[in-house]
This record gives sequence, structure tokens and C-alpha cells, in this order.
Amino acid sequence: MALTPVPTESTLSAVPSGEPPASGPEVVCAGILVSDLFVPVLDRIPRPGELIEIAPPLYQSGGCAANTSIDLASLGIAVRVSGRVGDDALGQQVIDELAAGGVDVSGVTRSPDAPTSQTVVLPVAGDDRRFLHCIGANADYSASDVEMGAADAALLVIGGYLVLPGLRPEDLEPVIRRLRTRGVRILLDVVVPHDAPDPAQAIRPLLPHVDGFLPNQDEATALTGRTDPRDQAAQLLAWGCTWVVITCGGNGALFADRDRALDVTPLEVDFVDGSGAGDAFTAGIVAGMLRGWAIEDTLRYASALGASVCRGLGCHSTMFSDDEARAAMTGIAVREIPLTAGSA
Repeated sequence: MALTPVPTESTLSAVPSGEPPASGPEVVCAGILVSDLFVPVLDRIPRPGELIEIAPPLYQSGGCAANTSIDLASLGIAVRVSGRVGDDALGQQVIDELAAGGVDVSGVTRSPDAPTSQTVVLPVAGDDRRFLHCIGANADYSASDVEMGAADAALLVIGGYLVLPGLRPEDLEPVIRRLRTRGVRILLDVVVPHDAPDPAQAIRPLLPHVDGFLPNQDEATALTGRTDPRDQAAQLLAWGCTWVVITCGGNGALFADRDRALDVTPLEVDFVDGSGAGDAFTAGIVAGMLRGWAIEDTLRYASALGASVCRGLGCHSTMFSDDEARAAMTGIAVREIPLTAGSA
């Protein structure tokens, strides 16, 4: 199926020249790198002291930067990852898996004193996942690491902002300003810890300086205090965001810029585990931007990729190929809806 781009004003901030710098990758994914342990889907959480037999767990590299970079590489897009791991076996496992997936790992550094970040993922049938997370070496990742990693990229995806303690808004804002003056397009993804004191305060200074923002509905609620995605989008736009996509799980997604809002229906799949769906969605948005696709086609493609990841355990085990995503996106509807007014 051929996808025909529409005029520039209807695309998601396509990279200006259409080509990446000759010396660098098309995309740099910067942010959290994690060694994940996925427990197979549980019927229920064990009672205290109870032993439950499970199928073999899955060990897999994870974190927003790792997931999106692996997804992009599988779509044939040149990508480098920028992040930190520990000087340990788990760090080597993350590096090796990324490299085996076709990702340039030259932007990964090792922290001598902190272990590789780890997450235990507990999916429960009919319920949301539980996460047990060790920040580890991610705590050492800083704005200077972002700038160094993205210097020669056409597009930068910052993943896991707010769960990276060393990535402070007062340091990151001037970095993204400088990168944008050099023509780098910037997307911002976020993970909001449950105990974050004032996440909006850390987000607001950055939104006027990024090309797009991609929270999920729960994260947008934590940031704006609003529960309706249209209200959330209106608030984020009022804070200076150029465009926003709020992913809403089984309810699809909402795109909004200052001109209009688009509702995206979900692709129905046999759901197993939602881990990594948002990162695959982000990879689809990036692919659409680089290819100069219309907003509607970009959203359909991204939604197909995100849904496909939910069919199995892990963050990228079951993601569609490019051809599969192009075929599946034809069943995804996008319709224009009213956008509520935001506040300052």
C-alpha cells in the first residue's frame, strides 16, 4: 500500500531537509536503559508465603530509549541510543541486545559505581501491570549526555524524562534550545513516578522548545490534573506544546495541535501485555515524520505498531514489521473532534 504525503502543513514537523546529516544517524533515542524481567501473566498475585509455578520468565532490554531504538531499527531506520548502564553483566546484556537489533550503541556509557537499571514486570490477568524498579545507572544520565549523544542527529527522542534524576529541567532546556537551532527535531516522552512532587513544574519549561510531546493518559492526568484527554491536550497546548499525542490504551489515542484534534481508534488485538506499546507508538510517529507522511497516516501506522506489541510478553517481541503495520493501519479510523479550550 503506497502512502502519499499531503502538503507540509498537514505533516508532523517533518525533518526540514528530508535527509539526516551525512555523518550521523537519522534518529537518536536518549534516556532510560533497563534490564527487564517479565513474569508471565499471573492469574492473581500470590498470597503471603505462597509459591506459584509459572512459565519461563523473559529477560529483555527495556526502557523507553532502548525500546524505541530497537523498534526503529527493525523498521530500517538508522538509529543510535544514548544512555547509561552499569559496568556489570546486565549492562553488557542490554548493549549486546541493542547491537544485535541493529542499533548503534556508541552512545551508551557505563557507570562505574551504579548497577544497570532493572525492572521486574508483573502482569496480572484482567488488571494493570505491577512494576518493581531500580533506577541504578540511569541516575547518572544528564543533559550533557543528551547533547553529546544527539549532536549529529536529525531527530532526537528523549524517553523516560522525570524518571531520570540527573536530567534536570534547568539543564535540559538550554540543551534542547541549542539542538533546535542546529535543526534537530525533538520529541519528548515522559514517565511520571507516583511520588513526583510537582511533575508539571519540570515539564512546562520544556514544552515550548520541543516539536512534540507523547504522554499516555495517566501521565497526562498527573501533569495537568485533568482526566479527559481533550482537556489534557488543551492544557498542554496552552503551556506551549506544538503538538501532543496522548495514548489511551484500549481507547486509542488523541492528537492535537493548535488547529485541530484527531481521535484515533485502537486496533483490536489479542491482548497479553501492554509493556512497550507506547514506545512502539513513538517509533511509528518518528517513522511517519521522517517519511513526510500525513498526520492521519502517521497516527494509523503508529497505532498499529503500538497495538502489535501487546500480543505477547515483553516490549518488542511481537511488534509488526513495516509491511504488517502498513496492512493493519487500513483498519484504523481517524476522525476530527472538537478540542476544549485550555488555560495558562
